[in-house]
Amino acid sequence: MPLVFAEPPISLPTAHALAAFFTISYVGSLYLSKSARTVYKTDVSNDTTPGEERTKDNEERSRDDPVVIRARLTAGSISTALSVGAVYWLVRSVTPETELVKDPSTALKSTLARLGVTIDFAHNSPLYIIFPCLVIPVLYIGPLFVDWLAETLPFQQRWSVQGNLLPLFTTLIGLRNYVVGPITEEIVFRACMLAIYHMAGASRTKMIFLTPLVFGFAHLHHAWDTYNQYGRTATAARIAILSTLFQLTYTSLFGFHCAYLFLRTGSLLPPIVSHVFCNIMGFPQYSYHVWMFPTRRRHIQMAYLLGIVGYIYTMRWWTQADDSLFWPAPGRVARY
Repeated sequence: MPLVFAEPPISLPTAHALAAFFTISYVGSLYLSKSARTVYKTDVSNDTTPGEERTKDNEERSRDDPVVIRARLTAGSISTALSVGAVYWLVRSVTPETELVKDPSTALKSTLARLGVTIDFAHNSPLYIIFPCLVIPVLYIGPLFVDWLAETLPFQQRWSVQGNLLPLFTTLIGLRNYVVGPITEEIVFRACMLAIYHMAGASRTKMIFLTPLVFGFAHLHHAWDTYNQYGRTATAARIAILSTLFQLTYTSLFGFHCAYLFLRTGSLLPPIVSHVFCNIMGFPQYSYHVWMFPTRRRHIQMAYLLGIVGYIYTMRWWTQADDSLFWPAPGRVARY
């Protein structure tokens, strides 16, 4: 258990300022260096059909360009380290000198615990941390059932290590989408953000439903890429706006889920696992799944419904920590 306080040790304005620093640092770092910026020419011919992506010119760079990905992975990692350092500085600044004299590592231990770097979840057994990680797969029972029908689940006929597993973690796009991206985003927008607001005495409701909005807005910069990829036309602008609004909604809803998991368990592992899993699976496409297997429509509907019901149940009963710093057990006094 980290060093805790009976009253919030920092003010809400301080938490707001740090939250702004985390966000601006992370998103801004993606454009700070020349290599990390996308490049689109204004004088290229646009002969694509409205609603279709145009062919990229050789001198242009999109967010999927290897040079851009490498630069952004580096920038995002450095920004994440700075945010973690800021949390450590904050914890160190409010730690009494008497505690530091007793144990010089008090501030470091307290910082790691507040950032959810722990597997001490429930019943003093690390095995119990597995259950919160399985909540989001339960929600995806419907899509997973369709994958089973299509024989694309691991070790089924249409799945292979070479074609399905390795690209997730050995390609630049895979490293960005399924490794560095989820880990750094959860550290910054979940662990760091919730740690400072908890120290400021923010309510759990506000931390669950307001901090993820910052995470959602942090994705708005993708609209520029979409607008350019679809030809800088009125149709391209409409596609960019709609796709960005959808992404804002989806990332905010997902943020609610991860914020709840983090506060409920006091661990960063379940949010990271959920983030990686959702990035791999993508957004559930019920209509497309029914179109793929029209004779299994009823079964697919039942699988989707089972996933929703199961999610509601597991979010309550599979995420119970004995005494999370952020979610005290019944009868325990709140600590900051």
